[in-house]
Amino acid sequence: MEENKENIVEDVKAPVEETVVPEQTAQTNAAPAEFDWDAYEKGDNISAQSREELTKKYDQTLNAIKDKEVVEGTVISINKREVVVNVGYKSDGIVPMSEFRYNPDLKVGDKVEVYIESQEDKKGQLILSHKQARASRSWDRVNQALENEEVVKGFIKCRTKGGMIVDIFGIEAFLPGSQIDVKPIRDYDVFVGKTMEFRVVKINHEYRNVVVSHKALIEAEIEQQKREIISRLQKGQVLEGTVKNITSYGVFIDLGGVDGLIHITDLSWGRVSHPEEIVSLDQKLNVVILDFDDEKKRIALGLKQLSPHPWDALDPNLAVGDKIKGKVVVMADYGAFVEVAPGVEGLIHVSEMSWSQHLRSAQDFLKVGDEVEAVILTLDREERKMSLGIKQLKPDPWENVETKYAVGTKHTAKVRNFTNFGVFVEIEEGVDGLIHISDLSWTKKIKHPSEFTQIGADIEVQVLEIDKENRRLSLGHKQLEENPWDALESTFGVDTVHEGTIAEISDKGAVVVLPYGVEGFCTTKHLAKEDGTPAKVDEKLLFKVIEFNKDAKRIALSHVRTYEEKNADKAESKEKGRRAKKEPALVQAPMEKTTLGDLDALSSLKEQMDAAALEKLAAKEAAKKEEAAEKPAKKKATKKAAEEENAEEKTEA
Repeated sequence: MEENKENIVEDVKAPVEETVVPEQTAQTNAAPAEFDWDAYEKGDNISAQSREELTKKYDQTLNAIKDKEVVEGTVISINKREVVVNVGYKSDGIVPMSEFRYNPDLKVGDKVEVYIESQEDKKGQLILSHKQARASRSWDRVNQALENEEVVKGFIKCRTKGGMIVDIFGIEAFLPGSQIDVKPIRDYDVFVGKTMEFRVVKINHEYRNVVVSHKALIEAEIEQQKREIISRLQKGQVLEGTVKNITSYGVFIDLGGVDGLIHITDLSWGRVSHPEEIVSLDQKLNVVILDFDDEKKRIALGLKQLSPHPWDALDPNLAVGDKIKGKVVVMADYGAFVEVAPGVEGLIHVSEMSWSQHLRSAQDFLKVGDEVEAVILTLDREERKMSLGIKQLKPDPWENVETKYAVGTKHTAKVRNFTNFGVFVEIEEGVDGLIHISDLSWTKKIKHPSEFTQIGADIEVQVLEIDKENRRLSLGHKQLEENPWDALESTFGVDTVHEGTIAEISDKGAVVVLPYGVEGFCTTKHLAKEDGTPAKVDEKLLFKVIEFNKDAKRIALSHVRTYEEKNADKAESKEKGRRAKKEPALVQAPMEKTTLGDLDALSSLKEQMDAAALEKLAAKEAAKKEEAAEKPAKKKATKKAAEEENAEEKTEA
């Protein structure tokens, strides 16, 4: 009986001591004072009423909790590994410290939510989880935070592509890199493991994705600072700033709460390929305010304006015609920009790089980085412009062109370009000339200069004419040889027959290569072959010259004439033979019956018949020749009459 009493007392004392909270201290301390320990030690039994009162008080000191529910507890102890939380139960619960990483400011006495995993484990320990408590209510709290624009705390767990992963109410939210701070962040890793304040800016309910921003918390404050700073700005004001970011087009400067841009053209009076040549990140420097926009919050800054313009420091004694040295800083197709002093540049146009007049690119003469000497052609200090030339350092080849390239002299030139009417050549740099297509060959019919030569090839020329004003020479190539048409006249006279090779066939006729490389032309009408087959390229045939024009350098040929006249001669010879056979029969037949006196009469008759036959044959041949000669004339007359008739009809119309 005494042992039972001791157990009851211990059962009453233990829960009271373990579950005591600061507010209940006075009540729990008063209970033992009303207990009659003397009576208990003497073995007096506790009355039923007292037992009921003790049980009631015992139940009042404990909270009614259930498994799998979220309750609020009080932190009563914290160490490096765990947090002890009192939820008003007969025993305290332990939560791993890792579940409170998001809240480094946690302290004893803070109220936290915990999830009752189990009221007792094998050791009788209350099992709690703060992480599950947060997760069970996190989605509602996140949506509430978005609606109310609440500021929430989050723990940055790790880095991911484009930003960071943040633990918000137990939910993994995405923090974009652009939303970490108003300044560009170069190293995201420094934020891993930190607890920061955020604002929920977007929720995807379908995929349960949450986006948060730290930048949104400070933008409003920064905007106010910007307005105050910009309101105090003035054009021409010099301020100190820090290089915040460098881009290919300029430098962003932090002026203490507001950013300004120095465009690449305002960094230096000289040429700048990239701003990194002038400034570096986090560098402090003085800048001048060039312009600003109150509405767009844009500020244009300048760095080069703090130093005097280089043109103002240019040697005042420099004048047109002086020689000056510089360095090529920029190349373009039309010329090169040469820096003759820091910030002072002059342009060498491509036309001032060489005395040559044919088109070329400036890259053929110079490249970036070349040190050059040039002559000042123009100098405008007010407009700050200068033009230079390098060809002026060499003598002009056209000054003594009449002496060096006199008419009739022979030279070797280089082919530079083709046109339909001739070949442009260069005898030396700056001295160009034209060989007309008709001056390339005496005998060949050249349709395009590319048939005769090629670009870059050397060609022998003779000066025909000098145009010093336009800086052009008229040149010839065929003049290096004698005119062969004087000698060809006797070789290729009219009615002479030659073997030729067909070089080209067209609708109008064929170009025929005759001996000695001379070309003639045979029309389609005169090209027909005797056997009726068509003529082919590279085929060799006999041709008769029907026209030779030395002035026009034209030879007209006919293949038809070569076999038509041959056939006519054969027919004539055959006719003569046939008649010769008939005439003896006529003479011999009557001789047997005639007398000696008749012989004289017969002899006279035969002579008359022979003379008549010869006369008839000669007339026939003359008629054929006359007809052949009259055919072209008749054809021309007919064509001319038709043209005149058409002209009259058009006039009447």
